[in-house]
Amino acid sequence: MTNSYPNSAIKLNKNEGAKPWVKDFHSIYTELVGCQIRTIKGKKYVTRVIEYDGGGEPLILIHGTGGSAESWFRNIRNLAVKHGFHVYSIDAMYHGFSSKEPVTDDRIGMQIEHLLDFMDAEGIEKANVEGESMGSFISLRLGLNHPDRCLKLVLNTGAAVNFKREFKPSLQPPEALRVLTQELLDNPSEETVRHRMEWLMAAPERVDDELVNLRLQFFKMPELQQAQRKTGASNTQAPVLRVEEEALKDMKVPCLVFWSEFNPGGGPDIGEYFASLIPGAKFFSLPDAAHWPQYEHAEEHDQVVADFIHGK
Repeated sequence: MTNSYPNSAIKLNKNEGAKPWVKDFHSIYTELVGCQIRTIKGKKYVTRVIEYDGGGEPLILIHGTGGSAESWFRNIRNLAVKHGFHVYSIDAMYHGFSSKEPVTDDRIGMQIEHLLDFMDAEGIEKANVEGESMGSFISLRLGLNHPDRCLKLVLNTGAAVNFKREFKPSLQPPEALRVLTQELLDNPSEETVRHRMEWLMAAPERVDDELVNLRLQFFKMPELQQAQRKTGASNTQAPVLRVEEEALKDMKVPCLVFWSEFNPGGGPDIGEYFASLIPGAKFFSLPDAAHWPQYEHAEEHDQVVADFIHGK
């Protein structure tokens, strides 16, 4: 078990079999060299975006709850330069420096409206979209409700679906994300941020100091704190509206369900079943990764995503 925040009510389970991990990047900044960081004002909302134009189809990246556009810092330039996409990594609504109002009883629906407002402002008629965790919730419903705005979807380690079967027990305590997020909101510190981010990784040493310091800066922002208390993982009063299993048969957009060996909320059996419900969907599970596969094994993640979108 691991617990970098001794006062936490949660002790995270060790993922037996996680391999030694070597940091192979210098800093977030050097990974983002050549990118533009812009604030886009749409008709209704504001969106902060980290962008790199590789000359090809648009690929929009959407992070998970509590994250920011930097959640994809290891992927943006590589997906553009090596794989040719025009990459847009955004701060989702209620996060980072994007709009944080209004809050409704369907926050995923509002985040989709925010995403479409961004696409309209940028003149993006259709895009490939990859969403991780909460971003996958957004991407799934975008595809179901607005297939005309989608090229292909990558649904990364998240499925807000009312499944009608049982799965293997989750690898981490079911209440862990909620409790860790609440502890972070109540006491923003390096320790609470690190412990919350360890939930994302197959092994705690993968949480880099710079990642901790960056996220701490966001969670010290009063407006973000307020938004996360209303919409984030700790909020039990406004649960995410889930898609019914039967609705997945109506998906018309090509999908890749991208899962991982140590996904803390549920292992590959969930991802594989999720993919089986979507007509024509492909399934891939990345070994030795948890809830941030795009960071833990960036090159392999990018290659799998690019091959799917390019039809290889």
